[in-house]
Amino acid sequence: MALPLHGQAQSKPIRLIVPYPPGGPLDIVARALADKVKDSLGTVVVENRPGAGGNLGMDLVAKSAPDGLTLGMGAVATHAINPWLYAKIPYDPIRDFTPITLVAQVPNVLVMNVDTAKKLGIHSVADLVAYAKKNPGTLNYGSGGNGSAGHLAGEMFKAQAGVYMVHIPYAGGSPAQLALLSGQVDLNFDNLAAASANIKSGKLTAVAMTTAKRASAMPEVPTIAESGAKLGLAAFDINTWFGLFGPAGLPAATTQRLNKAFTEALASPEIKARLATLLAEPAPMTPEQFGAFIKAELAKYEQVVKQSGAKAD
Repeated sequence: MALPLHGQAQSKPIRLIVPYPPGGPLDIVARALADKVKDSLGTVVVENRPGAGGNLGMDLVAKSAPDGLTLGMGAVATHAINPWLYAKIPYDPIRDFTPITLVAQVPNVLVMNVDTAKKLGIHSVADLVAYAKKNPGTLNYGSGGNGSAGHLAGEMFKAQAGVYMVHIPYAGGSPAQLALLSGQVDLNFDNLAAASANIKSGKLTAVAMTTAKRASAMPEVPTIAESGAKLGLAAFDINTWFGLFGPAGLPAATTQRLNKAFTEALASPEIKARLATLLAEPAPMTPEQFGAFIKAELAKYEQVVKQSGAKAD
């Protein structure tokens, strides 16, 4: 059954699959959106289906009927990183889905322990690259694990700047952050939402944002691309994103209706405020724009994951 086309609410509830545990950014935003679109789409029930780095939940979406009643909140991991990280995943990130809209992007930030930065005289991307070239292999960086966003940002930085730093994987973002705060590692490429409290309290120094544009939450912090434009880093752009997908074969009218409901919700003050608490920026797109974006991200991460040598089972 395709969605009705004339604005009346859906009679059957829509399932919105979140392929991660409750309480994380995707889950929080999914629940806020579900509440916001109920007037236009009817009841939307959020279901958490974690497992295999998000692959299990998105596989449920891929294998559901294309009737507009099952949607998924996919992310950079499920649609751009995991296809290259895992030897085999149960879905094709392009063929098995109908893109609806990008929801939000969360900047990542290159952070250093304040004491380490002072001791090494590193206050900018240029300082970091100069130090790393002079002292190859002496700097290290932590991440939440092999193949994590922080790991891949570090590998992209090394490749583009032509430097060597040692990667130290931890079992999650929190242990990696503790290692940075205690001086066990020199720097991290961390999620801005996770790092911001320690930046504001003066425990960490924000060297640069990893996104193409400065983050509205910390506009004073330059980007790696602008700071390192003459160092091979002019094209540096990496962030965490998430968006809405249906299964392949979703009728065009249904896709457009879903896109309209969710992009209008993203423009609302309530959803903008909720995203701001996560330091996420709303990023609505047309289905066509979102489809092109996913293809570009998939191509970008193929190179980055291969360079990193990261594998997941």
